[in-house]
Amino acid sequence: MALAVRVTPRGGRDSLAAGTDDHLAARLAAAPVDGAANEALVALVARHFGVAKRDVALVAGQTGRLKRLTIEGDPAALAQRAASLYAAES
Repeated sequence: MALAVRVTPRGGRDSLAAGTDDHLAARLAAAPVDGAANEALVALVARHFGVAKRDVALVAGQTGRLKRLTIEGDPAALAQRAASLYAAES
């Protein structure tokens, strides 16, 4: 599954929420120094989607706010977890 996430580093706490129709929104406590924010994002996404960190890969946006990730796993279960972020917002 491909996933786009807009990241706000030094956001005070780690959280993943609905963003726009094109991407999710992540707030990270980590600063964007030496890849710390990217590592925190991978850990946050893995935790939310119930997969191991090795199953989440950052494929684009290493230095930007908009990141593109891939997640390995059951596509139906992953899609349901992603949809739950938008359902919680309603």
